[in-house]
Amino acid sequence: MNNSEFLKQINTYYPLSKQTTAALIEICSEEHFQKNELLLESGSMARYYYFIKSGLIGYYTTDEEGNNIYKIFFEENSFVASTSAIIKNEPSDFSIIALEDCSVIKYPTKAFRELLEKHHDLALFHIKYLEKNWVVKKEPLEVSLKFETAKQRYLLLLKNKSLYDRLKQHHIASYLGITPTQLSRIKKEINR
Repeated sequence: MNNSEFLKQINTYYPLSKQTTAALIEICSEEHFQKNELLLESGSMARYYYFIKSGLIGYYTTDEEGNNIYKIFFEENSFVASTSAIIKNEPSDFSIIALEDCSVIKYPTKAFRELLEKHHDLALFHIKYLEKNWVVKKEPLEVSLKFETAKQRYLLLLKNKSLYDRLKQHHIASYLGITPTQLSRIKKEINR
């Protein structure tokens, strides 16, 4: 298992000692998921944290009509988990799905949380990661959902060309909270 990118990403948040790194690697394993395979199903307990080595992963919830509503997408070198479900120790409200064939490093939530208590540097990584990704990044996203139009959010998504090109049109429409027909109208409007 090649952990270099995984460790590099962790160390961008906070540098880990050799001892902490060894303890973390010990609880990690590699797994592959096929396109459309669930890493976590809504209503299940979140038992793992994941790091994406290759592939694309989506987070979605299902509305009353049975439509999948995508909340966020994760590309390579991202950490993925149903964080609030882990913190609350409750079943996840979200499903996590492989939108492409994926290769991930996974580590059990229970073992990782035990390591957080033993290793100060790992706890600092975790805090800095949560602050950056679940507070700093998430706040503008919530504001944009409330105040920006689907067209404004589409234009923002378009700026992330590498992610945009990997998504299917129904994923984009779902993420924007509109129908595929409305998405077609927005695209026509922009391309005039």
